[in-house]
Amino acid sequence: QLVESGGGSVQAGGSLRLSCAASGYTYNRNCMAWFRQAPGKEREGVARIATGSGNTYYADSVKGRFAISQDNAKNTVYLQMNSLKPDDTAMYYCAATGRTPQPVFSTGSYNHWGQGTQVTVS
Repeated sequence: QLVESGGGSVQAGGSLRLSCAASGYTYNRNCMAWFRQAPGKEREGVARIATGSGNTYYADSVKGRFAISQDNAKNTVYLQMNSLKPDDTAMYYCAATGRTPQPVFSTGSYNHWGQGTQVTVS
């Protein structure tokens, strides 16, 4: 089970930190990722972390602004979002998989999803 939190409304240029608390078997969480979906648009990958190695991967649109991290003791993954833009407005979802998806943000490869948390940038 994945539970996101930390969304909200912020002005352009501001920051938010999203959290994704995970419970259940760790073998289901080889990779964890953040996706987002804006109204009328397809779900897109934002950031991914390989939980074993800590390796990270980012969509070009967020490189240098967003950072994904993990706290293994708390079974929590974070998404620090800085320099937010109105285009970042979306529902943000946490996802997990026991695989190493290729392409990295192949939504069909992630079999555990949270309920989402809304981020609005004005």
